[in-house]
Amino acid sequence: MKKSGLILVILILVSHFKINAQNYNTNEYAFSQNEKLGRGVNIIGYDPIWNDFSKGRMKEKHFKLIKEAGFSNVRVKISPFRFSMDDAYTIDPKFFSTLDWIIKEALKNNLIPIVDFHEHGAMEKDPIGTKPMFLAMWKQIAEHCKDLPNEVLFEIANEPNMKPELWNEIHHEAYKIIRSSNPNRTLIIGTIYGNQINYLKDLELPENDRNIIVAIHYYSPIQFTHQGAPWSTKNKDLSGITWTNTEKEEQDVNRDFDVAQNWSKEHNRPLTLGEFGAYEKADMASRVRWTNYVARQAEARNWSWSYWQFDSDFIVYDIDKDQWNTPIKEALLPIEKKN
Repeated sequence: MKKSGLILVILILVSHFKINAQNYNTNEYAFSQNEKLGRGVNIIGYDPIWNDFSKGRMKEKHFKLIKEAGFSNVRVKISPFRFSMDDAYTIDPKFFSTLDWIIKEALKNNLIPIVDFHEHGAMEKDPIGTKPMFLAMWKQIAEHCKDLPNEVLFEIANEPNMKPELWNEIHHEAYKIIRSSNPNRTLIIGTIYGNQINYLKDLELPENDRNIIVAIHYYSPIQFTHQGAPWSTKNKDLSGITWTNTEKEEQDVNRDFDVAQNWSKEHNRPLTLGEFGAYEKADMASRVRWTNYVARQAEARNWSWSYWQFDSDFIVYDIDKDQWNTPIKEALLPIEKKN
């Protein structure tokens, strides 16, 4: 090949790679990633697998079942604080062994895994005190996962329950740490106080980075979704509250979702509904109606979603009985009627 021809090939290749690199940092790419996320479910939140792999409730077959049911993402709840081994917050290698297995099984079944840093309880109690551990652990996780495909997403923190100015400071520091090793990774950043929609207005994101999806959660009306839940102080003694698709009930959901959608359009950022669900103490018919309505309204606005959750509580799958919670599953993934 002549020298001029070689130079031309090199220029074409350089141009191609530049275009590809730029594509990671466009709104189109983030929205495309969000579309691929589609419908999903939260997994392995309270599974003993984290402490002893041999005692894990989640097995290989469950990833296959999730995919075959029609889900396309799994939001993986990680709680690494308890795996700190020293003053430098070095993460115990067994944590990474389990995380690697989860990600491998998800990808093997064409499920997009969201690595969700789920330490909101400890961070809420002491956001400043836990900040060094939070940042040190994200550095390790990001570097450990840096060579994984872009189908693996990072969610910087679940439900950061702290003042907005503090959360904006902390997530920006974590963002810089993650981006240093994962420049093209799609990130998910959520709002404060339970990822509530009303706090979207307070979220400050790096304007020049468009490879970000914004997370919101929805459990409204809380008196319905959390009635009888023992951890919900204001709602643990409530019972018998129904949700029946009344015009007002539907309008309340639409009003909330329109606030989020208007924010999304104004800021040109995709949204994911990272959690929603109604606790078991509500009657099943109401749970089905609410779950179906919320999921369909999210989809109508082109949001991805991840139901809370596969196992433990709010379940869509009963691991002990080895069967789907069919009413909830069909509320999430309606069976299309054939003509």
